[in-house]
Amino acid sequence: MNPIFKRSSVRQFTEEPVNIEAIEQLMRAAMAAPSAGNQQPWEFFIVRDETTRMALATCSPYAVPVKHAPCVVVVCTRTSDLRFPQDAPLDMSAATENILLEATALGLGACWLGIAPERDRMTAVQVVLGMPKTLEPFALVAVGHPASEPEPKGPSRYDETRVHWM
Repeated sequence: MNPIFKRSSVRQFTEEPVNIEAIEQLMRAAMAAPSAGNQQPWEFFIVRDETTRMALATCSPYAVPVKHAPCVVVVCTRTSDLRFPQDAPLDMSAATENILLEATALGLGACWLGIAPERDRMTAVQVVLGMPKTLEPFALVAVGHPASEPEPKGPSRYDETRVHWM
């Protein structure tokens, strides 16, 4: 469980590109996520182009890390042919978390930047990427080599009062 406890949100990156093999490994991890009824509603845009990254950074007031990341994964939900559309956000969250954990395991830094369910942010990302209406942006994940060693996590978040033994 080391990546779970080592993971932190990295918002500053070096200029070193993320290699294709690492990006493919992130995608394999994302697609290994659990999915309601195995519907696998995910699709991903890998953005390494600086102009597009800068445009994505304007889609949300919290997307500034996208400016500094050499790679941005745009996590998208397919809106058609889903058996359980109400569960798609759960599937998307699991896939996004897998990207973050795999990035940590690979020695990369990453930061989850929420887009859904904010309609204005979703529309802005759709416009920047020219994506079809059958895809909805869920999140941006800034990925790169951390500019500095990520800060160790503070005290454990474990709270035994939230665990109820029966």
